[in-house]
Amino acid sequence: MRQLPTFQAEVLRKQTEIILTGWGMPDDIAAQTAELIIETDLLGIDSHGISMLPHYHRLLQAGKWRPAARAQIINETPATAVIDGGHSLGHATSLLAIKTAVEKAKTLGLASVVVRHSNHFGAAGLYARYAASQGLIGLVTSTTRGAILVPTGAASAVLGTNPIAFSAPAGKNADFVLDMATTTVAANKVKVYDFYSKPLPSGWVIDENGQPVTDSALAVNNIFQTPKGGLTPVGGAEETGGHKGYGLAMLAQILAGPLAGAAFGATNDKEGMPNVGHFFLVLDPKAFRTENGFKQDLDEIIDTLHATSPSDVQRPVLVAGDPENRQHRERSKNGVPLPTALLGQLQQICLHDNFEFILG
Repeated sequence: MRQLPTFQAEVLRKQTEIILTGWGMPDDIAAQTAELIIETDLLGIDSHGISMLPHYHRLLQAGKWRPAARAQIINETPATAVIDGGHSLGHATSLLAIKTAVEKAKTLGLASVVVRHSNHFGAAGLYARYAASQGLIGLVTSTTRGAILVPTGAASAVLGTNPIAFSAPAGKNADFVLDMATTTVAANKVKVYDFYSKPLPSGWVIDENGQPVTDSALAVNNIFQTPKGGLTPVGGAEETGGHKGYGLAMLAQILAGPLAGAAFGATNDKEGMPNVGHFFLVLDPKAFRTENGFKQDLDEIIDTLHATSPSDVQRPVLVAGDPENRQHRERSKNGVPLPTALLGQLQQICLHDNFEFILG
């Protein structure tokens, strides 16, 4: 198999900043956004990193986000805040939100912040990881711009992928970080399979008749261009627990939608700007336990899981966050691989908008 070209994170950050500032994003916001985008790639979440730039470009050309906008806190109490994202990308907006929630929780023990008028914010786990890095528990949910998830028993997509991320700070172990779509797979992972011309596992995507779609190019068309069917909820069919994934998608929708004053996936983006919402909840374990009691107990749980006998000796038992941490170590050292199809799309953006292309 041909080896993919790899790039050091700093080069990818620079290319991303060139594109974002070229689109009109303020320098500081572009720097924060690029940092979060490439951090996503370092974690191995290729579906939500630099591969999103072609999608952002298409949205920008359609007038679906505002590069020059800057998020603002429009209402707050000691324990809560409401942020208006101004219809920019959601990365820097969400960084403001989680930092605001963390600072409030450090004072009061818990805090929650919601965001409205936002857009795609990358990987939800980025913001949960920040809370854990500050010694706090984090819960993050988000709505999405369109309808992609097919509810249990339905023939068409109504909900978004509606991610949920949860983090908890450990002591001697790496922090626990769960980052998941409420669909069987994130929509952008289907896009990554198409970059590599790989067939999809059966059950990720279904057509309008409820039948599996395994052709990745056809699936991308059905999801992004000509909506037909969509993604299954976590669990797949009802017989295998899909109704539970459907319920989790609703949990994320309620917290990041009606509570935040954001739109519903089925009605979002019909006219004008999309109104994507985010939800951030932060808890300080010290408000409930001694300073190290929580971390010690969590370490014991993680240690027990890591020590559990695996069904395959070549694949030890992991906990959420382990695969991403391993990828981060490897990619920080060896670089981030990019498929040639994506490199071509990034080059086309630069040619189209007359930006410097430094990945050639």
